[in-house]
Order: sequence, then structure tokens, then C-alpha cells
Amino acid sequence: MTGTADRHPPAGDPAGGPPGHARGLDGDSGRVLAQVVREHASRLAASLISLLGDFSAAEDLVQDAVETALRRWPVEGIPERPQAWLYTVARRRGLDVLRRESNFRAKLAQLHRLEPQAADDRLRLIFTCCHPALAPAARIALTLRVVCGLSTGQIAAAFVVPETTVAQRITRAKKKIGQAGIPYRVPAQEELPERLRSVLAVVYLLFNEGYLSSTPERAQARDLVDDAEWLAALLAGLAPGEPEVAGLLALIRLHRARGPARFDERGRLVLLADQDRSRWDHQAIEQAIALLTRAAHTHRRPGPYQLQAAIAACHAEATSFERTDWAQILVLYDMLAHLAPSPITRLHRAIALRQVHGAAAALAEVDALEHDLACYALWHATRAELLRELGEAERARACDERALALTANPAQQALLAERLTWS
Repeated sequence: MTGTADRHPPAGDPAGGPPGHARGLDGDSGRVLAQVVREHASRLAASLISLLGDFSAAEDLVQDAVETALRRWPVEGIPERPQAWLYTVARRRGLDVLRRESNFRAKLAQLHRLEPQAADDRLRLIFTCCHPALAPAARIALTLRVVCGLSTGQIAAAFVVPETTVAQRITRAKKKIGQAGIPYRVPAQEELPERLRSVLAVVYLLFNEGYLSSTPERAQARDLVDDAEWLAALLAGLAPGEPEVAGLLALIRLHRARGPARFDERGRLVLLADQDRSRWDHQAIEQAIALLTRAAHTHRRPGPYQLQAAIAACHAEATSFERTDWAQILVLYDMLAHLAPSPITRLHRAIALRQVHGAAAALAEVDALEHDLACYALWHATRAELLRELGEAERARACDERALALTANPAQQALLAERLTWS
């Protein structure tokens, strides 16, 4: 719970449902549907938006398909290909919409070619949502909601702002896209730099949500992590001369390489200091560091994602927690705080400061962030560790209790509850 803790179809019978139901699995229908929606709803929405040119209409079609599944799967059974079932239902609803449009025939031909894996659609939609005509925070929130399928609650957790703020940003951004007639396409090469910063922020926040979920349903969301790495790799192919793209891809891969050691056999979170480093994917670590090194040597333009990847590389290269080069990590955090200042960066810098200059110096830095991070669970959990190290057991316990109240992640909750039983 500190900075060293770990915080990606066939048509059916028009008179009935799509074919291929597996009978007798009614009790699992809700769980299966929830998984399919998490993994496929945003892809389907991206495909429909590309055809309809309307965010709200596309989202309504997806929602309608999900509601139809909620009614029919418990009765008819779970389809053999649940995601294809959703695509089929949404496509039929799309046909109904298109029949009311003047350009029905042209779009109808496209709709019949709609495929579940619409990689180009998702990338085009990301760049559409990240158009410079939109405010930066609104771009990122809209993209995370529409393209990546995160809830307003998850996005609010990423920004550390109220859900109502996120909802307002998304609504305004959708209206602006429609009113301004923003084109649905990947921008030309010369237009990439002005949008790339927001696109990278989207991928980064998507990865963060997958790496350690902000929801109570699961500790991590591997489908979101997979999506984030896939999108980062697509961007690397689209903009091979951008070192920050390589930095983000390296950062994701370095963190993924520690995946096998992050949770124990009971699903409990294992802090970095306690992880079995023999379980890390050392080949993946070497490849990610090589990617980062090439970008740094070729372009010599250090940026926030390269610096974060360099910090992750310092941890990954250390043969033990005790052998970690904390002095180098602190220097990297100083550079990161200069290039991209934020309360979260300062909090993580304080965690490194603890290892170099002691708990008292770190606590002074953490206390200075109270105004910005008073509603952030990691701030309270970090403060608890520092207070405990300084012999302030009661104050530490109060901080752990507050952190527990602020987090919904089940693995974080279990770790904090365990700490409270110790104190």
C-alpha cells in the first residue's frame, strides 16, 4: 500500500435469438454477461460509432443489447459465443437505426461487414476523442468511458475527483464533438504530436486501472492490462519516432513482468519488498529495458513515461529489495516532478525519500500533500507506514482505518485489514 505496492458473428433467426445457446447454465448468466461486457462492450461501441457517427446512439445500442441479454440468457441459456451474440443483437438494432437514414444502403453494406475485433475502429475513436478542440481532462475522460469502457467511478478514481465532475466532462465532450463536426479518423503524421499526449494518458490510466482495480469486483483486471499493452504497441507502430510511446510500452511491460509474484495463492497482494523475484519474467524485463534504452539513446528527449519506466527498471534490475538503487530512483523522481508535477508523483517521491533519508523526512513531505490527497487511500496508507516506523502506533492505526474506508479494491482491503489486526 505504498509506492512499492501494486497500484488490459453469425446472424440468427430474425424471429428469435442468435443461434448456438448452451442450455442449463442459467445460474452463471450474470457472471458471464458481466465478463463479456467488460471485455467487449467498448470494442462494439467503437465499431458502431464509426458507422453511425453518434456517440449516444452507439452507446444506446450496446446498452439495449446488454439489457436484452439480461432478459433472455437466464431463460434461454448462455450462448456458445456470448460476445458474438451481443454483436448480432446490436447489429440488428443498428439496422433499425440506419433504415431511418437517407444513406441507408451505403452504411448497411458497412454494417454487414462489422467484425468483433475492430482494432482500427478503436484507434480511430481514441484519436477522435482526443481531439485538441476538447479540454485535456475531458478528452481523457471521454476516451476512457467510450473506448475503454471504464465506469465514471473508475475514471473519477484515476483523476481523484468526484464522479459528478467526470460525468459533466464526458457529456460536454460528446456535445462538442457533434457540434464541431470532428472527423472520425487517425490524424495525419504532422497532427499526431498535439494529440499524442492525451492518447498516452488514456493508455496509461487504462493500464493503472487494470493493474490494480478501483472496484470491489476484482483485485486486478487483466483484460484492461492486455488492452493497454496492445494499444501502446499499436501506437509504437504508428509513431516509431516518439520516445514517450516507447517509454510507456516499456513501463507497461516492466510492470507486467512482475505479475506472477504480485499476488499469493489466496489472491492477497504481495508488496514489492516481499515478492519472490525468481518468479518475475526476467526475459521480458531485459526486452523492456532494451526498448527503453534504445529510445533514450536515439532521441535523448526524456519524458514522464520514460522516467517512470526507468524507475520501474531500477526496481526490476535489483536482485533484492535491499539492493535497490534508491538514490537513483530519487533522482529520477526529482526529474519526473520537474517535468510533470503532480501530488501523486510527490507522494511516490516521498516513498523513495524514506529509503534514502529516513521516515521523518518522508513524513514531512507526505504531510504537505494533505490538501491534495486527503481522499486518496494510498496517501493514508503511506502515512501509516511512516508513523509506525517512527513509533506512532495509534496515529498509524487511524491512518490505516481511513485508508481502508477509502479503497474498494479487495486485495488492498485485505492487506489493510491484516495490518489493523497486527496493531
